[in-house]
Amino acid sequence: MIRVAIIGTTGYTAIESIKILLNHPQATITYLTSRAQHCHISEIFPALRDRLDLEVEALDIDKLATVADVALCCLPHKASMEFVPKMLDAGVKVVDFSADYRIHDVDLYEKTYKVEHTDPDNIANAAYGLPELFREQIKGANLVANPGCYPTAATLGLAPLLENKLIACDDIIVNAVSGTSGVGRKAALNWHFPEMNENYFGYGVGVHRHMPEMQQVLTEKCGHNVRLLFQPHVVSIDRGIAETIYCQPIEKVSDAKLIELYQKYYKDEPFVRICDKPPAMKDVANTNYCDIFPVNAKGRVIVFSAIDNLVKGAAGQAVQNMNIIFNLEETMGF
Repeated sequence: MIRVAIIGTTGYTAIESIKILLNHPQATITYLTSRAQHCHISEIFPALRDRLDLEVEALDIDKLATVADVALCCLPHKASMEFVPKMLDAGVKVVDFSADYRIHDVDLYEKTYKVEHTDPDNIANAAYGLPELFREQIKGANLVANPGCYPTAATLGLAPLLENKLIACDDIIVNAVSGTSGVGRKAALNWHFPEMNENYFGYGVGVHRHMPEMQQVLTEKCGHNVRLLFQPHVVSIDRGIAETIYCQPIEKVSDAKLIELYQKYYKDEPFVRICDKPPAMKDVANTNYCDIFPVNAKGRVIVFSAIDNLVKGAAGQAVQNMNIIFNLEETMGF
């Protein structure tokens, strides 16, 4: 039985992780920590009453080393890199939800996130946790950098085209829409109910911090110097991401060949489904699936990609990575 600690227990990704792990036949939650709240977990999330009898405590590395085999680190970027090296030194494997170990170029990380990276040595040791593309690196890893939610949907949508050199690698537009849970539980005027309800708007124009991650991962996987424009939007729903990706084809490929390409590329992947029409957010809500539909339109190849930002975009993918690390079936817990 794998003993799992949740580090940073008060956020949305933590509760999603807990819900999945409670259904996992080979994992048990043994330790819950928070920097801010120290109480019974049911006081933070009443839905867990009579389902999980654990106190939320301050993180004690010595205790962590005795009660956990792996930590799902749900801390935000900047905070995570303070604790990850201590957990690794204590012999605990880590799946990190933050951006602190995703970007290989330290200078690019510091420019993107406006903070000095205090643990650059472990960046080189971190496996990028997108199982469909980097499974071999994840197996047995001590540290896995769980991907961002937007990059998960975009990378899975683009990889078959770029790897097969079917589209221009410098003429890609990723247009994305996310539910409000993507910004976390923090209070802010934009996310106040009267501001957000029945609303939709773009943000991070040309500078969103997930854009360098997308470009890095696609360049590494596909062997091309990928450049893209990423434009996110937020809509007044709780959860979900839908991306429409516009690509310039190098040569014409029929719709049937596109579908065949994607089906072949992902034929052994339990959490990728190739659709016959653009997927909807509700199709993937509360699941670990990524639904994809590629098609030709007006001289472009358009790829539609949808995930649940809290599951395949965060907690579900983390548990999938945990399963790979410990040589379990990837579908355990789902």
